[in-house]
Amino acid sequence: MAAFAHWTAIALYIATTIVAARALAREEQPNRKLLLGLLAAALATHGASLVYTLYSPDGYRFDLLAMLSLIAWVVNLLLLILAAGRPLTLLILIFAPVGALTEFAASHTWGPVAPHQQLSSGIAVHALLSISAYSLLTLATLQAIYLYYLNQQLHNHRPVGAMRLLPPLQSMESLLFGLITFGQLLLTASLITGFVFVGNLFEQGPLHKTALSLIAWVLYSILLWGHWQWGWRGNTAVRWTLCAFIALMLAYFGSKLVIEVILQRG
Repeated sequence: MAAFAHWTAIALYIATTIVAARALAREEQPNRKLLLGLLAAALATHGASLVYTLYSPDGYRFDLLAMLSLIAWVVNLLLLILAAGRPLTLLILIFAPVGALTEFAASHTWGPVAPHQQLSSGIAVHALLSISAYSLLTLATLQAIYLYYLNQQLHNHRPVGAMRLLPPLQSMESLLFGLITFGQLLLTASLITGFVFVGNLFEQGPLHKTALSLIAWVLYSILLWGHWQWGWRGNTAVRWTLCAFIALMLAYFGSKLVIEVILQRG
């Protein structure tokens, strides 16, 4: 069952990518029912595969590859929900293959699972909030980068043909700040539950993750305040978004990379 779900999810993600790529190459709207149907099916089988990847009778597994797969699943799920009302073919084209790649990589977590200590409900909530925040803010960062690209094209009077498949730039900016706002709320809740339920946040290992997460929270807060009070947008918003996202990713994946790869080999 695990192998079937695993390979079916990869095949469906690839099919989703092909449908999206063909539509953008032809500068036409894709068959939305087909595109979103394939993505929904990929998410269903990916989710089933994740159950086997993340959990076994011996315990839970939260290593780097497993978390990448889980975050890719959440991001694609958010895209599926958002794409119901907006043409987000380009973002689907970016993240569907990411889902396939992370699902393939996560297959290496199969087999004996290194059990973690028993997770309390509070820590489980903290983990869920953290992953949801990372996923939303990842999507917001990709949205910011693409907005920067479109703004540059318009500024240089070189509009790309695919722009006619997208909503107006103002609507896309509203989507960007909506994603950042909800991501920041989830990040705030994640930090609060971390301080309440995780007892070792300021020990040497988690200290870097905690400090960088707080830096990211401050940067996102400044960006949102600047947007609401002074109308920050465009390249200013992109720069703040990228800086905050870098801090957030270093907090999570940087600490995991050091602990699971560099220190293990050292």
